[in-house]
Amino acid sequence: MARAPKYSKERGPMGTWIFRIVKTGVIAALLGVMVLGIFVAIARSEIDSFEDLKASPNGQMIRIRAADGTVIQSLGPSFGRWLTIDQLPSEMKDAMVSVEDRRYYLHPGVDPIGITRSVYVRTVDGRWTQGGSTITQQLARNIYLNNNKEFGRKIREVILALAMETKFSKDQILELYLNKVYFGGGAYGVDAASRRFFDHGAEDISLAEAAIIAGLVKAPSRYAPTADAKAALDRAKVVVEVMQDAGMITAVQAANVDLAGVRLAAEAPQDSVRYFTDWILPQLDGLIEETEKPIDVWTTLDLNMQRAASSAIAANVPSGAQGALVSIDRDGAVKAMVGGTDYISSNYNRAVTAVRQPGSAWKLFVYLAALEAGYRPEDMVEDKPVEIDGWQPKNSNGNYAGEISLRTAFAYSKNTVAAQIGQDVGTGSIANMARRFGISSPVNTQPSMVLGTSDARVIDMTQAFAAVAAGGRTVTPYGITKVTTIDGELLYAVKPSSAVQLVDDWVAGAMTDLLQSAVATGTGRAANIGRPVAGKTGTTSSNKDGWFLGFSSGLTTGVWMGRDDARRIGGLEGGRAPAQAWAAYMRVAVAGRPVEKFATEVTFPEALEGEDTLLGADEMLLFDENGMPIEGAPLTQDPDLDPADEPGPEPLDDAFIDRALNGRRD
Repeated sequence: MARAPKYSKERGPMGTWIFRIVKTGVIAALLGVMVLGIFVAIARSEIDSFEDLKASPNGQMIRIRAADGTVIQSLGPSFGRWLTIDQLPSEMKDAMVSVEDRRYYLHPGVDPIGITRSVYVRTVDGRWTQGGSTITQQLARNIYLNNNKEFGRKIREVILALAMETKFSKDQILELYLNKVYFGGGAYGVDAASRRFFDHGAEDISLAEAAIIAGLVKAPSRYAPTADAKAALDRAKVVVEVMQDAGMITAVQAANVDLAGVRLAAEAPQDSVRYFTDWILPQLDGLIEETEKPIDVWTTLDLNMQRAASSAIAANVPSGAQGALVSIDRDGAVKAMVGGTDYISSNYNRAVTAVRQPGSAWKLFVYLAALEAGYRPEDMVEDKPVEIDGWQPKNSNGNYAGEISLRTAFAYSKNTVAAQIGQDVGTGSIANMARRFGISSPVNTQPSMVLGTSDARVIDMTQAFAAVAAGGRTVTPYGITKVTTIDGELLYAVKPSSAVQLVDDWVAGAMTDLLQSAVATGTGRAANIGRPVAGKTGTTSSNKDGWFLGFSSGLTTGVWMGRDDARRIGGLEGGRAPAQAWAAYMRVAVAGRPVEKFATEVTFPEALEGEDTLLGADEMLLFDENGMPIEGAPLTQDPDLDPADEPGPEPLDDAFIDRALNGRRD
């Protein structure tokens, strides 16, 4: 029986090559998968644990708040409270997945569809306009890599993403992502972003707010509300549309999203408040234990007062000069601080760092020492030429009034009387009184020290006047009321300081009497604000420094003006610009406070012939730091001073006449 012939299928040349290519491709793919698997396994072993990744990142957020809770400065990268996947609002999770990785729950860390779409768009447009990175890839990049668009970096990103997907659950990856991704404005994580842009934690986030935050990841610097609020809202509209398209929200829900009604957190002021924050920040080391937790520093700063202080200095400081202001409440709380005319151009804090001669404002300590030694405001003294160890002090106008009361001598800032008091009670006693009242800079004991030739800080001088206002008891300036974590854990709370009686209350009362007279009819008349005021002017030789310090309604404020190079400023006197700035600020600062009468009613000093003159009439003589006349000195301009730095002429209007009638040189 014959066998049937065998038939064999022979491949043609083309079929053979196709088979070989397919076979090679399959083998290569298998080898690639094996190699990739090895790399993924290695990467998986090197990835930190979930708990380690949750640990606080490097860099601490410090938010400084004004007295009303407004954030006035934020320092360091902002890492908010860590929120678990269950604590994260569903609106936030849905918004982020919709806009950043719609197939997040379907892919193994890398999305082939997304990559294909990205490559296709790149081919059509000629540039990369769409990213194919998944949430897992972005997380891997944020934690372990950088944003360089290099092929090698992209391969490492893919390996890390696959490794993370094998090590963590989808919920864990999303939790890490939402707590670590950068959202702009210095904020890392949704809680920090919510606090930064909406001033509340992410637990209470609305759908509209979630849409804004989710839209930031694409370009944080461009879409951050702090950079461009309109761009942020426009981007949020796109996010809402994407959420609807992805089925995360209904059309009705999308239509009801009120983006325009979202209340953005107020932007922190960046100018004058920085003098205050620069002052308080170094104090944190002595108040709280070292911590990596984000913290809130609550302060005494009153923003309304701060704005008034900045405006008062800017409006009254002579051209080419600087100005400083410190305002202290009766308990020592610093309510306003200005360290210069412009923080951006000069961050040097003249309120707490600079030391300048206070001129006749120093007479506070001279007369405190005199009162403690037994002098009384109504005691008679003699205004006459004197010589002490070759020093011959002069009065500012060169006149001598003869026998006058101590009150009159203080009101008109008689230098010769101050010199005699210094000789009588001793300059050592005056120096001791100054140190007692908080002057921390060195104090000389030369006879001329009675005219304020020792340098002092604005904050120290203001503190001294505040102690007089407090009945002779210490007033310690402070700026921090409490420090908390952003979760509300209390780390520090200020405690009332125990006041020390520096002088008897009757001495402080008598000093207040003298200070009232200086404002009522003397050199400080420009500081009248329509309620009881006690204060003192100060002008140094050659008009290098001008001061006014005083108190009213429980608030004590000190103002200084001058040049950083200590050159003369024509027309600068304590009773002019500094007193005017003080009054402009205090009118606002005490507006909401009840009018307070002093324990001692103001007693007007006798009127002295030749003392009640218009501004400028007492500029005929200039004196050096020792009260000696300067021969041939110019009256209005330093020969080395650029004329452009000099104040221009004021318009002859009602405001000028009022200032002219109310201001005097001390």
